[in-house]
Formats: sequence, structure tokens, C-alpha cells
Amino acid sequence: MPAEIERAFVADRRPDAELLGPGVPLRQGYVASEGNVEVRLRIAEDRAVLTIKSGGGLTRDEVELTVGEADAEALWPLTAGRRIAKHRHRVPIGELIAEVDVYGDTLEGLCRIEVEFDSEQAATAFDPPAWFGREVTGDERWRNASLARHGRPDRDG
Repeated sequence: MPAEIERAFVADRRPDAELLGPGVPLRQGYVASEGNVEVRLRIAEDRAVLTIKSGGGLTRDEVELTVGEADAEALWPLTAGRRIAKHRHRVPIGELIAEVDVYGDTLEGLCRIEVEFDSEQAATAFDPPAWFGREVTGDERWRNASLARHGRPDRDG
């Protein structure tokens, strides 16, 4: 099964627009979750993907399946109460790409950054720039699935 090796961060503030570029709007909802397995639906302007993830921490198993627009819209109601809206920006960091997500709706103001790696060794060796903020890799409260259900863990209500 394909693995995703990823570190995650929460920035103290949104980076400058010049750094981020235009970004892509995403709707993301969770169809189901059980223990450490989740089924996510992500809809962008030009494609929709159903993703099954399992595990936690630095390395997780991940399978992505492209779904047609009609199927994605048919599945969307199943995500009620477990949704997020964000703009994803792809920012080069040396030879890597940082995916910088700027959230909207109930998560307005949140900026979360993820970087994927080819190996755990590369992930461990990575020295993030200061603007990445604090690392939240392995903190389940900061995973998108938890944010969709419970909101920001650092804010009341």
C-alpha cells in the first residue's frame, strides 16, 4: 500500500500573498472514519478525489481514487458536519514543495503547512523555515479530519 510521509505545521500568521501565489480552492469532507482509518472526499475546480488514509504520525498508508464530478457531488451530502474549506498554495522550499493551506469558514485565519518526503530519514533531516511556525506532526487534534469535526484545538467553542 502506498505510504504518505509528511510533516505538518501551524503558522502563527498567514504568509505574504507574494510568497503564496494564487492557490486553488478546495472543498474537503469526511465520508467516514473508524479508529485511525478515514475516508476523505476532496473537490477542486478540475477534479475530485476520494482518499482512504490509515495510521497516524509521520507515516500513514494512503490510497487515492479519482471520482467523477457527478459521483463527488452525490457523495458530498454524506460529509455534512465534517467539512472544511481552504485554499491550497504550493510553495517551493528548496527541492521540496510546501502545501500551504489557508482555511475559510469556521477555520478562518488558520494556516497549516504540510511537506511530503520520499523517506522518513529525509523527513527527520528537514529543517523548516521559521515562518512554518510550530510543528503539529502526530498531534491528532490538528489533522484535517479533526479540524472538520471539532474546529481549532487552540480556541474555545
